[in-house]
Amino acid sequence: MLTLTGDAVSAIRGLTVQPEVSDNGGLRISSAAAENGSVEMVATIAGGPNPHDEIVEVGGVRVYVDPLAAPVVEDKVLDAEATEQGQVRFELITRPEDSLIDE
Repeated sequence: MLTLTGDAVSAIRGLTVQPEVSDNGGLRISSAAAENGSVEMVATIAGGPNPHDEIVEVGGVRVYVDPLAAPVVEDKVLDAEATEQGQVRFELITRPEDSLIDE
C-alpha cells in the first residue's frame, strides 16, 4: 500500500484546506500516457474519490488512487517538497525492502 512521508501529509493538508476544496478533498493520483508512450503518474487535487479509487488516509489527509495507478504505487512512498517558485512537487520513491511498516 502507498505510504506517505510527513512532508507529503503536510503538503496535502496545505493544498486541501483551501476554501474551494470540499471537506472530502484530497490528492488524486492517476495514470496518463506520456508523449514517449510510457505511463506517468499525475497528481491533482480532487473534491472526493471516484467510484473505484483506493483511498489512503494518513494524518487526516486523503489520497485517492485510481485503479490503473494502484499497482504502480503500491510499493511506493509519496514525498513532497516546496519548489523555489512556491509550488509543491510530489515524488514517488520505491520503498526499501526492509521497510514494511505503513503509516
